[in-house]
Amino acid sequence: MSKPHLEVAVGVILRHDGHVLLGSRPAGKPWEGWWELPGGKIEAGETVLQALARELKEELDISVTHAEPWVIYTHEYPKNTVRLHFYRIHNWQGEPRGLEGQEIKWVDPRNPSTSGPLLPAALPPLRWLQLPEQYLLTSIGEAEQLPLYLQKLEQALQSGLRMVQFREPAWAAQTGQNQAIHAAFQQVLSLCHRYQALCLINSVHPEAWWPQADGLHLRSNDASAWQSRFSHDVSQRQGLLAMSTHNEADIQVARALNTDFIVLGHVLDTPSHPNLAGMGWQQFEQQQQHAACPVYAIGGQSASTLATAQAHGAHGIAGIRHLVGQA
Repeated sequence: MSKPHLEVAVGVILRHDGHVLLGSRPAGKPWEGWWELPGGKIEAGETVLQALARELKEELDISVTHAEPWVIYTHEYPKNTVRLHFYRIHNWQGEPRGLEGQEIKWVDPRNPSTSGPLLPAALPPLRWLQLPEQYLLTSIGEAEQLPLYLQKLEQALQSGLRMVQFREPAWAAQTGQNQAIHAAFQQVLSLCHRYQALCLINSVHPEAWWPQADGLHLRSNDASAWQSRFSHDVSQRQGLLAMSTHNEADIQVARALNTDFIVLGHVLDTPSHPNLAGMGWQQFEQQQQHAACPVYAIGGQSASTLATAQAHGAHGIAGIRHLVGQA
């Protein structure tokens, strides 16, 4: 017998300091006393935004003035399956207060346990909130360019960049460059850690290097080969797992791998793909809805496109040229 399936709108209400609003489950309801993100069931005839606005007014007495689509995620409870439509909310009117007898509390996503036991479906979005909005892919190219690149990277880190992918496919294709590339990777990694930034490594580089990084970023053409290894035992992973995707087939592979996030594109026309048009924002939004994890838009992205990307469901933006120059 199949379980009931519920469509639920969820508000990820964020304060200016990055704290998120949680509420306790009221007495008499399932999971009484557990903490969750506010929201509720989408009624027949409602859009997600309509349901979200209604629920937050009924639960918290606030009126949402701006909400961004974020992640659509399915969670299976013992008695039902819920499809959660997470929206990030930075702007609202009114002071949140519990209208249904629930406690409410602002918590740091990095330390949410201070509130009490969390509903299982609340755990993934609290992890996702810890991911930064900008993701830089390195483009050093050769050993002679490393000193200048490190200067630019440090400037970006000083300006707030908090996640970098070491990715040097052209350099790696040159014969006899492994030692120089490994030294560059170690310098980039050390610089990132000096500024409490994450440094992932691309799967184009030797597997022996991967444990040194804060995570692994799989190229789409490498992902299938690693699928059986990474999808079976998540607990054996070291750090984050990310993947580059270009279409819905790639996204399905990423879902099977249970990636922490994906990069999707290219979205806009870019010099790195001169003869291939970008997918555009409409197609990006349609595809990212199937990811079940945060999605970074790539291709023609810069700080000026961040708001547009997030309006179309992106967690943030990824890029090579612009982010190191103006992060």
